[in-house]
Amino acid sequence: MAEEVKVLRTWSSPFALRVIWALKLKGVEFDTIYEDLSNKSPLLLQYNPIHKRVPVLVHNGKVICESLVILEYIDETWKQNPLLPEDPHQQANARFWAKFGDDKVLQSIVRGVLPKEGKELEEGVLASLENLKYLEEEIRGKKFFGGETIGLADIALGWLAYYLDIFEEILGLKLIDQEKFPSLAAWKQEFANAPIIHENWPDRDKLVNKFVAMREAELGKETPK
Repeated sequence: MAEEVKVLRTWSSPFALRVIWALKLKGVEFDTIYEDLSNKSPLLLQYNPIHKRVPVLVHNGKVICESLVILEYIDETWKQNPLLPEDPHQQANARFWAKFGDDKVLQSIVRGVLPKEGKELEEGVLASLENLKYLEEEIRGKKFFGGETIGLADIALGWLAYYLDIFEEILGLKLIDQEKFPSLAAWKQEFANAPIIHENWPDRDKLVNKFVAMREAELGKETPK
């Protein structure tokens, strides 16, 4: 009997992209249901009544929410092309960097830089650079955070390889440059150009428009209609 695998996502969510990449790296076929978070479907509210957000994975009727939890479920369920190494310490390390990416790197950039200006922006940039230094040290001498192949931490941090360039363009500044972060810059390129990753990036211009509108709304400068 064919497996039922469905992913509820939005077109722009970097969290949902993680699930798409993981399933494609595993060679798992799935159906995609696109959600509009400004008008959430009854299906999304049924599947994820607590957080009411994407991504959601549905596997043979079982519902799994939260992108990092979904990645672990995918890795346990489909053993081919493992996302986590066998060694327990290396597994813990991968989970640590995935969580660091969400709790520190993502927060400092998306909350502390993108919607700020003036002194607050300067402080946000400093905090972000501090977090990025830790990633630079961790990736030094490696092709991917997972070693020679894309792993859990790479997928969790993968948004940096595409979305960060968009944020930098909108703000007119550079956070990851070749000089300060040579290893991280090399990883960004390596990850972004991996075929399964590259084929699934959302439309760049649409993302620019979306984040410009978000920034202006945050700064109280609604775009004139």
